[in-house]
Amino acid sequence: MISATRRWLRRHRTGIAIGAGVVGAGYLAAQYAIGKFNEARERMQMDRIAKDNIRRRFEQNQTDCTITVLALLPTLAENIVEDLPVEQLTHELQQKKAERLARASGEGKSEASSMQDGDTASVSSFQTGSFIHASQSPLGGSQSTGPRRTKAQLWNELKVTSVTRAFTLIYSLSLLTILTRIQLNLLGRLSYLSSVISLAQPPPPDRGNSISMEDHDDGSAGAGLGNDFETNRRYLTFSWFLLHKGYVQILGKVRRAVEEVFGGISPNEGITAARLSELVLEVRKKVEGSSERERYAARWLPYMLPPKEEEEAVLIESGVITPPATSPGSDSQNQDSGESRHGSIHIDTSTGPLRQLLDETADLIDSPTFTRIHTLLLGSMFSHLIDTRVVGELFPQPRQHSPSSSISSAQHPRIQELDSSVTVVPGEPRVKLANILANISRQAHVIGNGNNPPNEYIAKAEAEVKELEAFAAVIYASNLDQSLGEIQPDSKESGLRSAEGVGVSDVGVEPVDELIGDKLESAWTKVTGSTSFSSR
Repeated sequence: MISATRRWLRRHRTGIAIGAGVVGAGYLAAQYAIGKFNEARERMQMDRIAKDNIRRRFEQNQTDCTITVLALLPTLAENIVEDLPVEQLTHELQQKKAERLARASGEGKSEASSMQDGDTASVSSFQTGSFIHASQSPLGGSQSTGPRRTKAQLWNELKVTSVTRAFTLIYSLSLLTILTRIQLNLLGRLSYLSSVISLAQPPPPDRGNSISMEDHDDGSAGAGLGNDFETNRRYLTFSWFLLHKGYVQILGKVRRAVEEVFGGISPNEGITAARLSELVLEVRKKVEGSSERERYAARWLPYMLPPKEEEEAVLIESGVITPPATSPGSDSQNQDSGESRHGSIHIDTSTGPLRQLLDETADLIDSPTFTRIHTLLLGSMFSHLIDTRVVGELFPQPRQHSPSSSISSAQHPRIQELDSSVTVVPGEPRVKLANILANISRQAHVIGNGNNPPNEYIAKAEAEVKELEAFAAVIYASNLDQSLGEIQPDSKESGLRSAEGVGVSDVGVEPVDELIGDKLESAWTKVTGSTSFSSR
């Protein structure tokens, strides 16, 4: 038996060897394939976790942007309301009305009642639900010592001031919304890169299998990314410029446009809804530009960030940098020499992470992408103000008629003869400009509402303008792949350029809107992993 088996093995040893080789090769190939499959599955799982992580960070960042805007909005609204005292003008008009009624009461009740039927309702409508700033209060504030203005002058000033205040709030709110998105998404991108780089660093050999707490408070980790508290604090402080100085320039530009458009219209004149929309559009053209090329060529940077020579002063005025205390003797010397108290303080903003953040912010603001987002936000906010809050509340809405009734009514002429009398069928409804101004004046406080969220203008704009979130995705995703691959976060190129964005020099490329929309969709897909975004 043993010898027979030995002879059989000797005769078939070649086939057995080949079979064993095939089985062994197959086993090794199977193990290799299983290993590759497990490796690919782990890589896909890690990619999914990474995508979920960046999407979660990105979505949380956008929520933080909205919360930040609501926190800053009361300061902006208070400054604008204080500079444009609509309620104080209303109080002066009421005083003049009371004086006229008092004089007319001595001449007869009929004349007094006829005067009361004039502009009484228009003036009182300004006070309904209005807000009076402390500095505008007739008891708390100082009375004007200048020459008393006439009723016509007060009404003209009230007309211009009411429209200017609401429009200035809309422009400033739109700029503040985009500026906050830029700032927090730039810092969010740097924070994400810092966390990824820190996780990618291998642990020390003696702590390979241990869990330990690491202290990064010294600023060494991620300092090259600008991911330190002091740099972030100083960078975010530059929104102070828009809240306290930039809005003044916007106010002046808007006021000039309002005076040109609304200056020749009497407060007692009836305005149709179509005419009101034309007037608002005319103001917007004078502020933003009457053509597409003018809008893309307009620069909003001077309203949002200070010039480089004023950056140090902004940090000091905002309270981020406190000048060191000086002795009384040195204070007197400074006063004698005419130097400011903080004249000896110097903060270098020409280099370093702060300079890089400010330069990238300026590049983003000067890009045509910014202009497109800004125009869309303004369109949404102005539409909500005029179409919803003014036309929808003041103008009578057309009734829904059945097809038969509409056809029969269309056959009747606009002038009908009934019982030997002529009846004129009214055309498009008209509302006095004074009533429109009263509504716009009240809406100014709704636009500046940051203490009782949600703010309906911000919510409306964020819901309608999906490009705003896509623009944030452009910022958040810029330089992401390059920085993670090279672990060199100190790139000096603009984030919008590095993300294949649209620069200022690309304004002449046709068509601009489609070009920007492609970049927004590409960046949105990179960040969220979704292709549901559709450019307008």
